[in-house]
Amino acid sequence: MIDKVAYIALGTNLGDKRRNLNKALQFISFIRNTIITKVSSIYRTSAEGMRNQPNFLNAVIEVRTAMSSKTFLKTLLKTEKQMSRKRRLGWEPRIIDLDILLYNNEVIRSRDLVIPHPRMHKRRFVLEPLSEIAPNLVHPVLKKQMKVLLNKTL
Repeated sequence: MIDKVAYIALGTNLGDKRRNLNKALQFISFIRNTIITKVSSIYRTSAEGMRNQPNFLNAVIEVRTAMSSKTFLKTLLKTEKQMSRKRRLGWEPRIIDLDILLYNNEVIRSRDLVIPHPRMHKRRFVLEPLSEIAPNLVHPVLKKQMKVLLNKTL
């Protein structure tokens, strides 16, 4: 049963960035028992961390899925690999980056998965597209709406 709701951040700063985002959306749309229900606009942002790199294109999607959060994470990591993402350093340029921001209002703290995403409430490049598609969504730990969290980053 497709009964879980997840919010996924998509980012890219290598190659044909719009094509990379569209390709990631296409891969996600083919995931079994998963439906993309909302897609934000695309936002152009400068890189954080290692600043001497190309700007990013970012978006957020809402999906409904039947998968557990850990299975969904494995599927997203497989999607990154299919798109030739290589993970070496944490702040390096990337062809695609797929992060689970929120998953079915759950709070998860494991070695492999932390939900809500631990830095999402500090990142305008996440909060802006997320607030576009779910402004009244409440952060399960901070107990604040996304639009309120976004206003704090402005």
